Amino acid sequence: MIREILKVTERPDIISFAGGLPDPAFLDVAGVARAAGEVLGKDNCAALQYATSEGFLPLREWIAGRYRTRFGLSVDPGEILITNGSQQALDILGRIFIDEGDPVAIEAPGYLGAIQAFSQYLPVFHPVLLGPEGPDTSELSRIVSTEGPVFFYAIPNSQNPSGISYSTRRREEIASIISDSETVLIEDDAYGELQFTGDRRPSFSRLLPRDRVILLGSFSKIFSPGMRLGWLCAEREILDHAVTAKQASDLHSNILAQRILHRYLLCNDIDAHISRIKKTYAARCSLMLNLMDELFPGEVSYTRPDGGMFIWLTLPSPLSATELYRRALAENVAILPGTPFYTNGAGDRGVRLNFSNADEEKITEGMTRLARVVHAYIRECRKGQSRRRPEKEQK
Repeated sequence: MIREILKVTERPDIISFAGGLPDPAFLDVAGVARAAGEVLGKDNCAALQYATSEGFLPLREWIAGRYRTRFGLSVDPGEILITNGSQQALDILGRIFIDEGDPVAIEAPGYLGAIQAFSQYLPVFHPVLLGPEGPDTSELSRIVSTEGPVFFYAIPNSQNPSGISYSTRRREEIASIISDSETVLIEDDAYGELQFTGDRRPSFSRLLPRDRVILLGSFSKIFSPGMRLGWLCAEREILDHAVTAKQASDLHSNILAQRILHRYLLCNDIDAHISRIKKTYAARCSLMLNLMDELFPGEVSYTRPDGGMFIWLTLPSPLSATELYRRALAENVAILPGTPFYTNGAGDRGVRLNFSNADEEKITEGMTRLARVVHAYIRECRKGQSRRRPEKEQK
């Protein structure tokens, strides 16, 4: 379903809120070209040769330094594995942790890429519902104590697809639950650099023992998704297993891309670049929320992200997100229905909306069209209900 929807969004007449693409205006083509020329001029054949599976050491050192700057974490570069985007990291973790039938705890709604990656290894998923502050800790506690999941996969910062960020209190509650078990927590921080409001909240690595947390990161949202560079950070025993799994898959990630990225980071102010991204995304998110406040019926609810790229919309019963997708597409607006973000077939009242890849004009026009569709859909459902009610009373 996702593939078919994204094919539709390639049409130039479609206003799309369905994808998860960064704004192409922030892909620094000239800067990457300069970095590539310098790498090929200075590093010569080393940039085109085989390399170590762990990845380019100076790039891993830069990532370790970033952890010190952002979270005050002391991370050894030897605990970092460069991967082909964080998606490969998810596949590697599924391979080394999951045997068929193993229990896995995951957010609901959860990240589609993680569901796809883990599903290949045939686990039994145990969804944990998300609320405004994060996962339902009573449900997580029950799952951890009765099912013993091998890991709990979480996106605590600007979660995909919901856009919510876990509160500090909820992180502490989750850490308390995990610390009394043998479950490992996988913290995927793909959107943490894109927080544009609120205080910075602690990483789970500050709340749990080092061997109980695996950290994932990505350059896709702040540099280039096409370069396919992410990383996995874990204590040595887990990392050794991950390196072995990666060797069997692809030997190592693209070394030329790693060297170009590292050169770019040395020669450019990445913090200023990220600041520009956050300013733009914050304005677009605010515009979309303001339009929803103004135009959408009160029965429709939605999250209010403090960062990232997504808003999660919930329709009132008995509306269907899949049907809303079809109706919106007839008005040349693409949205993403929520069912693929659940492991148990739920989610047909949920919709993921992306605000990063549409400018202000398209957001305004697209949300105006979508609001008209929602109002018409609700009116139609109400008429249908009113027609059925007298029949029931007569019976």
